[in-house]
Amino acid sequence: MSDERDEHTGSLYEAVGGIEALRRLSNTFYDGVLADPLLAPVFANFTTTHIEHVAVWLAEIFGGPARFTDELGGHQALLRTHLGLSITEEQRDRWMELMAVAVGNELPEDELLRRRVLEYFDWGTRIAKDVSATPVGADLGDPGPTPRWGWEGLAK
Repeated sequence: MSDERDEHTGSLYEAVGGIEALRRLSNTFYDGVLADPLLAPVFANFTTTHIEHVAVWLAEIFGGPARFTDELGGHQALLRTHLGLSITEEQRDRWMELMAVAVGNELPEDELLRRRVLEYFDWGTRIAKDVSATPVGADLGDPGPTPRWGWEGLAK
């Protein structure tokens, strides 16, 4: 039996369907988040611009254009948006549940693709939760470049 990765080439960005698919994913996801009593308070300052920024972030993470780094401040800026949010594990778990629903509704029916995308979200939400315990204005140091996620998970 061949390795299931053999049939997957190119970037996750290409496989999900590019920026338009990531915009649909973000829209579907945030429709659920903003209606959820557990998560809505975390997004009290939510704007529709947030959806576009998330799509642009995901595009870069998954191997698409580096617009988040070039135009929106990169990894440091993303981490800073989570400062002081005090995300709980219950909120992180619910976030993942809603994202799994959005992935199921918006991404191609490709088990490995969906698994890799959800693995990224699991990894990223753990970091967001940890960073959220840090006070607003704190120095995060240099988090390094924006990570990249592919068919093998986090690029080394």
